Amino acid sequence: MDFFKLITWNVNSIRIRLELLKHLCEQENPDIICLQEVKAKEEDFPFEAVKVLGFEHIALYGMAGYNGVAILSKHPLKNPEKRDWVGKQDARHIKACVFDDIEINDVYIPAGGDIPDPVINLSFAHKLCFMDDISEYFEQQKLSWKNKKMLICGDFNVAPSENDVWNHKQLLKIVSHTPVEVERLTRLFQSLDFVDAVRKFYPEPQKIFSWWSYRNPNWATNDKGRRLDHIWVTPNLQERIISAKIIKDLRAMERPSDHVPVAVEIKL
Repeated sequence: MDFFKLITWNVNSIRIRLELLKHLCEQENPDIICLQEVKAKEEDFPFEAVKVLGFEHIALYGMAGYNGVAILSKHPLKNPEKRDWVGKQDARHIKACVFDDIEINDVYIPAGGDIPDPVINLSFAHKLCFMDDISEYFEQQKLSWKNKKMLICGDFNVAPSENDVWNHKQLLKIVSHTPVEVERLTRLFQSLDFVDAVRKFYPEPQKIFSWWSYRNPNWATNDKGRRLDHIWVTPNLQERIISAKIIKDLRAMERPSDHVPVAVEIKL
């Protein structure tokens, strides 16, 4: 094979979304899918249903009821590792190597609640601490860097650019687009000089979104979205990115997630 296709998707419950996952696989034929919010313990994860779709290799960090991340792959995964941040075992990060030398990091950053004040909102404080913790980890990785190839993707729960939200001014005080969150995500982005794979094909000032609230039944018409889901690569993979796209049609299907899949193709 000359390239591989990777998709990241906050599935918002793998068991509820199995039919949509099947549709996605038939439509896109991905080699790797990184899922967030699988909402299943390991004993409840639908391994057989996923393997029928061609994913024989699965790295899972599951949890009952909420959170949970999984890497589904048609190719062998090496050295899978669960990572915990801020002293919590809350199933938000799993990593593994594929094609021998590409490290895949599947990350689900906390949403942060509704009030963007870490003093009165402990969920928001946890989000900021989580981003500090994971950024420090990748900064330490850089100290021992030996031209390692790495991809980090997932639901980062931050829309960093004014073109990642439907209305920049209205959302400056809304969790996911506040300056303090953008500052934290920028630190993570700069930790390994990551490249935004999606923005390479949807350059600023084009607005692009990957999430539309369930609270808005006219989501497609109003298009009040945010880009919370990201795929970043280290600079040594930048020139190998063939394509990127946001798969919006799944949001209009029956029983959708509020997030849509984001895909990239990368040369081997």
